[in-house]
Formats: sequence, structure tokens, C-alpha cells
Amino acid sequence: MKDRPNFLIFVVDQMRADWLGCTGHKVVKTPNIDAIAAKGTIFSDFHVALPVCMPNRASMMTGRMPSLHGVRYNGLPLSRRANTFVDVLAKAGYDTAMIGKSHFQPFTDQAPLQAPDHTERLIAEAWEPDGQSYTQEEPETYAGETETPFEGSYYGFKHVQMVTGHGHRCGGHYAQWFRRKHPDWKELHDPANERPHSYTCPQAFRTPVPESSYPTAWIADKAVDYLRERDETPFCAMVSFPDPHHPFNPPGRYWDMYDPEDFDISLPFEGHQNPPPPLVHARYEWEQGKTPPIPQIGFFAGDREIKEAMALTAGMVTMIDDQVDRVVEALKASGKSDNTVIIFTSDHGDYLGAFNLLLKGPLQHHSITRVPFIWSDCEGAQTANTDALASTIDLSASVLDRAGLEPYWGMQGKSLLNAIQDGTGPRDALLIEHNDGGPRMGLKQPARVRTLRTAKWRLSLYANENWGELYDLSADPNETKNLWEDTSASGVKSDLALQLAEELAKQMDESPRSNRLA
Repeated sequence: MKDRPNFLIFVVDQMRADWLGCTGHKVVKTPNIDAIAAKGTIFSDFHVALPVCMPNRASMMTGRMPSLHGVRYNGLPLSRRANTFVDVLAKAGYDTAMIGKSHFQPFTDQAPLQAPDHTERLIAEAWEPDGQSYTQEEPETYAGETETPFEGSYYGFKHVQMVTGHGHRCGGHYAQWFRRKHPDWKELHDPANERPHSYTCPQAFRTPVPESSYPTAWIADKAVDYLRERDETPFCAMVSFPDPHHPFNPPGRYWDMYDPEDFDISLPFEGHQNPPPPLVHARYEWEQGKTPPIPQIGFFAGDREIKEAMALTAGMVTMIDDQVDRVVEALKASGKSDNTVIIFTSDHGDYLGAFNLLLKGPLQHHSITRVPFIWSDCEGAQTANTDALASTIDLSASVLDRAGLEPYWGMQGKSLLNAIQDGTGPRDALLIEHNDGGPRMGLKQPARVRTLRTAKWRLSLYANENWGELYDLSADPNETKNLWEDTSASGVKSDLALQLAEELAKQMDESPRSNRLA
């Protein structure tokens, strides 16, 4: 393999593993991502470290689980003290760029939902504040008309073109550009000016923002510009799209590119033989006509609403695919494609109809934990598909291994190069964490979930609950029969619980190493 390859890493937001043509979707058109996969390796059993944006993005960057890097749920910034695999690349002489949504810090200035702590404490927290600023992604940072400069390195990235938020009203550098580009930007963002439509799906919004000014297109524009400016210095560019995350608002022709009736609800609520309490609660809330207090909470929806959400999501996915093509063509035009590794993945999935749920939540169904992961290498033989178990934390170690660089002490990720070359993975089980900042979907306390995933089983332990989940993935790949209370599976449950305990025992931070005997 050639020395010092370039890396072009595409990250999308809230996409299930099975929502690409190359991973088996029968309706969604993704010919350009499929073309990347045709020259690379598709991982069919690739899972997130935690199925929520900020924690999993921090795991992607650090190669460490949320319980170690500290971003336990949304709203907590990744410490500026944390090293990332991009820091290592930058130290080795790589030019590094983040173009799009990073979400390493909170991008709102809103207070969290949990009840305020009115207890008088002489010391509020277990740790002293680190004294760093964590407002780089907040709206006030981009209130001016001229582009806000980023000084120094941002988690290893030397070049930053920031997009914050989701949908057609994103912030960051994009918002500053949008206000300059469109003097009528307030009208374009005004909900009263929504284009007419007949959809009833919650969070479906037909934006008047033109395709060419939508965040997905702007990110591709900036990525193309970046690639055109490359010299002989090796680079790592992360191109991160905030779609197909809700709201469901593909612009222009992408709005009605797909017909809701072309989609099937293959896993309805009735398909679960003994639904767990959060699923039962979500169904009850829907029957009572209740809606979640904030748009980010997963919810139950009717069949027509699910199909509409699928059609609009498909439009957003195809728009991403079109923009991926533009970026890849720019890479080819730069003359650097023959020494560039292209990676495609997502930060987490979406229930998107699984048991009539939308968005994400505490139930650790594979629709939100399993995401696409494609590695298309410019050199060496690759297996076309692998069912090797792999995790988001493995991306960091794999990139560094491919670059010939050693990971820092405390990185938990494992290199996937063997799986890419011959299909054999480094894991026989993996851990998935989940934490909530507040109670949701009927739980009385914020969820604290730990899942053990093997090729055959999924065991999920819910702290402070008298129920859990156990599924035989070989016999029941859609996870429709919970064996937690099944006496015939008690032996397997005990074995998996012990294996989960062993995985949890590994979650001690190995960094920093001691520098004295005692």
C-alpha cells in the first residue's frame, strides 16, 4: 500500500444501515454511494457506541466509549483536553478539515430539560471546570455577517466550515453565508411561508429554501472548494451532512421524488409478540392523541405518517447521494483519488417505522444502533462484504492503522483492516451504551442502558427497571420476541449477562498511564 493515503470521510445524520441501495433498500436511489461501495467493503454488522448524535460523534473522534470520554448524552461537550484520531493525523503532517455538522459541542443555547437543581452546594460537581470555552457551535458565535474565524485546531481539524442544527434553518458558517446570499432569509425561514402540501406526518415541512442553498448542497460546495485547493500534503476531510435527520424537509424536487405508497411498513407494532414497556407507552400516548414535549423524542405514528416520513427521508438521502457524487468527482479532478480512502457512515439510525416508531429512543433496536459503514480503499485487495462485528470506535483505529500511525494510549477502537482485506473481524462481541438526559417514553428515570451485541444475540440491561431485552438474532433478526422472561433461554441470559459484565469491567480509563511504581 502507498504511504500516507488521504482520507475522505462522509458522515450522515440519523440513517439506518438498510437505507442505501447497496445495503438492500428496494426503493431509495443511491447510485453514487453504491458506486463507492462497489469498489470497497460493506460492513453489515456495524454498530454505534451510543445511538445519539453527540456521544457517538465523540466516540468516532476519540475511539473511546461515552462512559470514558464523558459525552454521556446530548448537551455535554467533548472536552478540549480529549485527543482525537484527527489530532494524530495533524501531528503527522496531515491537512485536516471538518466541513458540515461536527456536533462536538452543544449547538443551542437552550437550558436542558431536566429539573433544575435547587439544592445549595458548596461544591456543585465532582470535577472542577476545565476552564475551556465550549460556545464554538452556539448561535451567538455566528451572529455577525462575516464568517467567524476558527483559531488554531478544533479537535484536530485545522480547517472548519461549520454547520449546526438540522433541516433548512441550520446555523454556523452556513447561516452566515445564507444571510448574505438571501436578503429575504427571514421570509425563507418563516413557517408561514411553507410551500403547500398534503402531508400529515409530524415534522414534515415543505421548505421554500432552494436546493442550491440547502445545507446539503452548501456542504458539498465547500468540500469541492477544499479538494480543488489541495497540494501534495496528505489530507483528511470529514464531510458531514446533517440530513436525513428530522425535520422531514427535503427541498425542491426531492420533496415529491418518492411516493409514500411505494414504501411498506414491514415491521408494524403488531409484529412484536411481547412489546417492552416503552413501546407500549408510545402506542398508548398516540392513542390518547398526545405528542412528545420536544421534537427530538421518539414517538409512535400511524401507517400513513410512517410512509410519508419514509418518502421524505428517501428524498433527503437521494439529495445526499447526488452531493456525494459532486465531491467524489472533485476528488477525481484533483488527481488524488488513486491515493484516497473513502469512508461512508452515519452517527446513528432511526426507528423509521420499526414497530410504528419514528426517530430514536431508549429501546436499542438495531434500526437505531446499526448504521452503514463503507470502506473503499485505493490500494490492496478488499472483500466486498463482511459480517464482522464492528463499532464506531473502530473507525479511529482503522484510519490510523491505514496511515501507519500508532494510536494514543487509552484508545479502545480496534483496526478493521483485516476485516476489510479478508472479512475477519477483531471482535466476537461489542458494547453499546445509552443514556438519556431526562426520562422519556414512559420511563420514570433517565434511561441507563447497556447492550451486549454478538452475531447471534442482543441483550439489553435497563438500570433500575424490572424488565430487560433478550433476542435470538439468528431465529428472530427483527427482534420481535423478547426472551428475557423465557425460562428456556435462562442459561443463555446468564452467560450473556456475565459477558456483559466483563465488557463493563473493561470500561476503566487506561489513560493516563502511571509514571511511578507507587
